[in-house]
Amino acid sequence: MSADKLNLLNFSAPRIRLLHLSWFAFFISFVVWFSHAPLMGHLREAFNLSAEQVKALLILNVALTIPARVVIGSLVDRFGPRLVFGCLLMLSAIPCWAFALSNTFEQLAITRLLLGFVGAGFVVGIRLIGEWFPAREVGLAEGVYGGWGNFGSAAAAMSLPTIALLFGGENGWRWAVASTGALAFCYGLFFLWRARNTPKGASYFKPKRAAALEVSSKRDLYFYLAMSLPLYIALLVIVWRLGPSNLSLFGTTTQYVLISLIVSLGIVQLSQAWRVNREHLKEGVEEHDRYNFKQVAILDLSYLVTFGSELAVVSMLPLFFSDTFNLEPVMAGLLASGYAFMNLVARPGGGWLSDRFGRKKSLMILLAGLMLGYGLMSQIGSSWPLVLAVMATMCCSFFVQAGEGAVFATVPLIKRRLTGQIAGMVGAYGNTGAVIFLTVLTFVDPSTFFLVIAASAAVAFAAVQFLDEPKGHIAEIDEKGEVQLIEVG
Repeated sequence: MSADKLNLLNFSAPRIRLLHLSWFAFFISFVVWFSHAPLMGHLREAFNLSAEQVKALLILNVALTIPARVVIGSLVDRFGPRLVFGCLLMLSAIPCWAFALSNTFEQLAITRLLLGFVGAGFVVGIRLIGEWFPAREVGLAEGVYGGWGNFGSAAAAMSLPTIALLFGGENGWRWAVASTGALAFCYGLFFLWRARNTPKGASYFKPKRAAALEVSSKRDLYFYLAMSLPLYIALLVIVWRLGPSNLSLFGTTTQYVLISLIVSLGIVQLSQAWRVNREHLKEGVEEHDRYNFKQVAILDLSYLVTFGSELAVVSMLPLFFSDTFNLEPVMAGLLASGYAFMNLVARPGGGWLSDRFGRKKSLMILLAGLMLGYGLMSQIGSSWPLVLAVMATMCCSFFVQAGEGAVFATVPLIKRRLTGQIAGMVGAYGNTGAVIFLTVLTFVDPSTFFLVIAASAAVAFAAVQFLDEPKGHIAEIDEKGEVQLIEVG
């Protein structure tokens, strides 16, 4: 069956049922994760938040997702996506309800930081979809999973302000946020009941060591260590940005404690990566078992620009429309949802293009479109007709989300047994991009903010020139110690 004939309505096919089960789990995780964005106007009024406190909440929302995606990627490879995704959804309800019950800015900040962990749910489905779909269909399937799941942020923007109004009063926003936690908990139970890690009779390949990503050469080991550093630098930037010299979320002592914790965490992970791969490389890596870490690094940068910019823009767009065009929160949320609305078709479209025309070529074209799209958004101002501003936003978002689809059409084709960890690292770079861009936003106006993203896309475009098109087969060792060949192109 060719990728363009994949029937998403064929519910009699187990893999199609699994795809719909998975994307809806991811959809719910995004509803929970971005439940605060369309309600920020209510929060600003209820808690009398300053502009600095609003920016702090936006940054906190994506901070913990950086290490969480790396951790979740390792857990998925080790324990399987069914258990990890179900438990993650159920656990996310706890900080969600705590956020809804907050009475101070400090409580909002802590619970919003913890809610960033649910953003790691994306990584789980990448491995799960990769297990159920062949290479000729995996791009479209991953695109449907990511795109329809990402639409959760748009669904939150469109529905939660209305739910808050229905409950009425100053506590309407609390009921709206709490309802997303209840939905996540119930669906987590359902996912544990219905999901399966692999098709019947298929092997679930596990890494020899799940503590760190295995590489194939000493050169790749040094490359891996170098590419891990920006993840911790991004966390340090967050601590600095929220510290006493900037947004003043906490004092100097707390800042030093957090810096020490992040540095310690980085040292521990880098030491594990060194230890695991020193033993792995000492044993020798068979030629058929090798992969090029360069592939992972290029996808890291591409996802930093695509998903990183989406997270940042989704977080700031309702207020941008509200302030630029003097709109009420409900209307601003509805119009801003147009950016994420394109996920329904754009991300599957990017996966389909990748399946049909090649991983490298598709990604290059989509990154070029992304550059032009953000250049256009940088020109939006109060003199623009509102409908034209919304159309420009949706046009840009198509290339952003199709680019995400093209990135994760490639991830499952690098090394099957390491897909969770690779997806975790690539996904973490997406959140690192969000931290970078949201930090930039605290220093510049929205127009310059969009131009910075466009310039970053030019760097990713240059890097993609060195991406190798996946071809042939990759080899994996099953539980019996036998080599199995898996088609990748």
